[in-house]
Amino acid sequence: MVKVKCPTCKKVFEYKSSKWRPFCSERCKLIDLGHWVSENYSIPSEKKLTDEELDQAEKSKKDE
Repeated sequence: MVKVKCPTCKKVFEYKSSKWRPFCSERCKLIDLGHWVSENYSIPSEKKLTDEELDQAEKSKKDE
């Protein structure tokens, strides 16, 4: 039996017995989803280049 903490509420629960893994309940799962939807959580990414920056980068490569 593996017990873990719910990432949302920190309640300890048996991992395999929860159908909402890695959450302890549907409520905690929906709270987490709400954080993603409202952009409270995000995954960092590289800065996107503008069209002008892309054109300059292509021109620089051709000049090399």
